[in-house]
Amino acid sequence: MKKLKILVVEDDALAQKAMSKHLAEHSVALASDLKSALAALDSSRFDICFIDLRLGEADRGCSGLKVIPRAAAKGAYPVVMSASESEEMINQAYALGCKDFYAKGNEAANIGAVLAQFRHSQAGFDAGFVFSSQFVTEDPATKAGVLEAVRYAPSDLPIMILGPSGTGKTSLGRIIHEQSRRPGAFVAINCSAYTEDLLEAELFGYRKGAFTGAAEGRKGRLLQAHQGTLFLDEIGAMSLDMQTKLLKAVEERSFYPVGSDKPETSEFRIVSATLEDLQKLISQNRMRFDFFQRVHGLTVSLKPLAERRCDILPLIRFFTRGGKRISFTKEAKDFLLGYSWPGNARQLKKLLELLAAGTEGQVGLELVRRHLSQNPGRPAAPADLGVEEAWYRHALEQGLPETVDRFVAEIVRRNLAENHGKKVKTLSALRISNRLLYSTLKQLDDPGRSEGLG
Repeated sequence: MKKLKILVVEDDALAQKAMSKHLAEHSVALASDLKSALAALDSSRFDICFIDLRLGEADRGCSGLKVIPRAAAKGAYPVVMSASESEEMINQAYALGCKDFYAKGNEAANIGAVLAQFRHSQAGFDAGFVFSSQFVTEDPATKAGVLEAVRYAPSDLPIMILGPSGTGKTSLGRIIHEQSRRPGAFVAINCSAYTEDLLEAELFGYRKGAFTGAAEGRKGRLLQAHQGTLFLDEIGAMSLDMQTKLLKAVEERSFYPVGSDKPETSEFRIVSATLEDLQKLISQNRMRFDFFQRVHGLTVSLKPLAERRCDILPLIRFFTRGGKRISFTKEAKDFLLGYSWPGNARQLKKLLELLAAGTEGQVGLELVRRHLSQNPGRPAAPADLGVEEAWYRHALEQGLPETVDRFVAEIVRRNLAENHGKKVKTLSALRISNRLLYSTLKQLDDPGRSEGLG
């Protein structure tokens, strides 16, 4: 980390001492009044200048305001940290060139935020590189969303990324982390891939012997993300109980690994993603409102590929760079540009991998159609599957609720059989709760419930 030259303009000796402590890694100069502050700025170059507005008890004119334009003119990054925080004073400070305005009282967090914002402003953002190599898009609305997310990257504000599967939510999460300049790691976890118990163990970690199979202790994702970013993919799949536990960990920045009575601490920033409607999740009591408030700050929505067709050809060039180049006939290219892409960019990438593995130099319409029909972007919706006559007759005779219960039981029974009776695998594969699994197993023990399906 580069050592910065920082000027602290502050008349209070205790405040000077506190600021110096929080800036111990850097070269700090102190100024107690307007004259010494201006002299310091004229004689040396500073990266950041922290400014108290009232320099001395008799200073009702807030002479610190005069430091702001001088600091800006000398190339420093002016930041006000003052007890004088009237709306008029804040507006005046920003008008004079202040970059950030903080109230006194939370110096550790505020100084950390200033340093992060300063590094972000110095590093800059290479939009051309990002939109051609990290998040390929030529769509104006998508670019605007990415740029908005990057603007808030240095802050601690949680960011929620919305969009269908395959639209690049994880890629954007990684860009946000990189632009945040956080020293910790980018740690991603797909919440829909775990049962509640397994998700708790993955997030919080566990101690040796905490449960059957825990031969060794394991560090959880929260601890791995210390001073970095925790990316929660498909956060809408998280159970209410798990939301409660994670909410407590986020608010307190401490948590207990499974099987441990010793708390761990971790400072991390949350970026989350989901393809589900957040308001619907809340209204259906599938997401706690307080949890939603904690993980939701800035929202960025990513459009499906079908709504940004200008990206299809650039993505084809991107996915085939450095490898076998593919040529499409006009008919095939027109088809690709008009296709619905239910699996979005992920489906397009898979198609290109299949085509590149073939022997054809130029790809025609028939081959594209065949590969897409064999590798759809997502499973067909239930409405497209049709309803077998036996199930339909059973619903008419026994009622839809009983039929739905029976259908769920049959799916669970089949998956258990395929997994040789291993309940943990079925919980994970079907993404169901322990309660649903065992209530379903109870139904399966009642042979009378299978009547009417012959």
